[in-house]
Amino acid sequence: MHSLEPVSPAVLSRVMKPARYTGHEWNSVIKEVDTYIVNFVLAMPDVYEVGMSNLGLKILYQVLNNRQDTFAERVYAPWTDMEAEMRAEGVKLYTLETKRPVDMADIVGFSLQYELSYSNVLNMLDLAGIPLLAAERDESQPLVVCGGPCAFNAEPMADFVDFFILGEAEEVIGEVAAAIARWKQQDKLGGKPAILKKLATLQGIYVPSFYREEYDSCGKTQALQPVVPETNPVIVKRVIQDLDNVTFATKPVVPFIEIVHDRIMLELFRGCTRGCRFCQAGVLYRPVRERKMETLINYVQELIDNTGYNEISLVSLSSADYSCLSPLITQLIERFKQQGVSVSLPSLRIDSFSIDLAKQVQQVRKSGLTFAPEAGTQRLRDVINKGVTEENLTEAVSAAFKSGWSTIKLYFMIGLPTETDEDIEGIAALAQRVADLYKQIKGRKGAKVTVSVSSFVPKPHTAFQWFGQNSIEEIERKQRLLRSLIKDRSISLHWHDAPTSFLEGVFSRGDRRLGKVLLRAWQNGVKFDGWSEHFKFDAWMDAFTAEKIDPADYASRERELDEYLPWEHLSSGVDKAFLTREWQAAQKAAFTPDCRRELCGACGVCQDLSVKVVDWGQA
Repeated sequence: MHSLEPVSPAVLSRVMKPARYTGHEWNSVIKEVDTYIVNFVLAMPDVYEVGMSNLGLKILYQVLNNRQDTFAERVYAPWTDMEAEMRAEGVKLYTLETKRPVDMADIVGFSLQYELSYSNVLNMLDLAGIPLLAAERDESQPLVVCGGPCAFNAEPMADFVDFFILGEAEEVIGEVAAAIARWKQQDKLGGKPAILKKLATLQGIYVPSFYREEYDSCGKTQALQPVVPETNPVIVKRVIQDLDNVTFATKPVVPFIEIVHDRIMLELFRGCTRGCRFCQAGVLYRPVRERKMETLINYVQELIDNTGYNEISLVSLSSADYSCLSPLITQLIERFKQQGVSVSLPSLRIDSFSIDLAKQVQQVRKSGLTFAPEAGTQRLRDVINKGVTEENLTEAVSAAFKSGWSTIKLYFMIGLPTETDEDIEGIAALAQRVADLYKQIKGRKGAKVTVSVSSFVPKPHTAFQWFGQNSIEEIERKQRLLRSLIKDRSISLHWHDAPTSFLEGVFSRGDRRLGKVLLRAWQNGVKFDGWSEHFKFDAWMDAFTAEKIDPADYASRERELDEYLPWEHLSSGVDKAFLTREWQAAQKAAFTPDCRRELCGACGVCQDLSVKVVDWGQA
């Protein structure tokens, strides 16, 4: 067995949370690495506690390790103290399973969940001794692949990545592994270009080096042209037709230390057709496909047997919309109550809130309730197609207070299209009404209302992809206004850092030219940009200046409806014409109903991808 211990106990004794780097956790898989096996490293460009909480990587770990021809290992971004020790000791980034250097693998796959993790991808490649630019890597070095929601605008990362996977990877990841296994058995015949040409023929695979960007005289992206015959002008996402027939993470690695989501994560279904116009995930994961209740209960039994966890979190984009939710929770609680197992829903939709459901899920552990009105006025909720009213919120909160809850968390966004100061005032007024409701119902003060306000970032493949993001100054002005309006001590206010959201907006809708900015910013010392204590806004701005690129041109400029967008060649299956109609409907604050139970909105997914809505409540 090729198992090394690259870092001495003395080094581990000097860093925070050494268990991040030791491996040997329960359910981790170790296989012999030989000539004919594909060594796949699954990487999250964030710290261990975040990476270990990612359900997608847990699923792919099991999918790949179930294959005879593949061995999947894990690696996460070392925290800054460990990175300093590794660089001082000359230790390369290594896998947790066998402690082999990551650069000895055949392929390294990064999950891109968030634009501000891009600098960590570069930092991890550098720590591994892998050339950062894809053009500088040959077949003797690992292939670098990225997936996750950010892959749907791959261009800012195109210089560094050999290929991207669009959409759900459970099936295509096996096809990728099989293609690499055959290539290895043929002694890597044709080198790296040969394997990339082979991979480019698979649906959902995008090889950026096979395309060339063209710009107009104003510097806007005008087209992206294929330069290799094996490629398609448009890459269409992969989608799983039947979630009951693919591998789920029923034997996940159990960490030695507490992680962000330290519990069983039970994915009820994929997709959401509520149609909130700001929501990228609601577009990328269409259509709704539910798992059968029996499948889910079997998963829970396996998960409890394999992990010992005693809390189940029911995760999906809108878990309360699962058609069999109430009977599922009843069965889970009855079946596993003796083992002290509790069930939780991460957040509840105001309009589908049931106090009986809330009581059910909090039988074992009672915590606060979380709701997301998203906007402070009905007008703006109609603009974003949220489909909930203040009356819905009042009813939900009143029922909760009457039943003994006193802690409520409310999520809002600022900087949404058409927003005015009146909408900001509406957030404060709504929070105050919730606090006052408690006093009316209980006859005394005592509610704890937390208002969490994020800054809106327009995302590709949404109805708001054309919208010019609010400037940092405007967001900070709105934050100050909101802060001045909240005077009740029972209401606490939390908000996102405006410069962070601005940078997210730049990379969210960026093109290939941002690669050189990213490289320079990393050379300037940026990393862990999503962590406020490490975010170096000035270093980023210096990089933009040095590369003569105006970041506001990406974040704050309103796009024309007929403008070529840098992600046009990467298809979520949703037609641009549908998104255009939704953008125009937003201007009129017009409602678009949920197509799952009502009229088809003709978004194109079911027709173009030959995939059906799976709704067991309608079966």
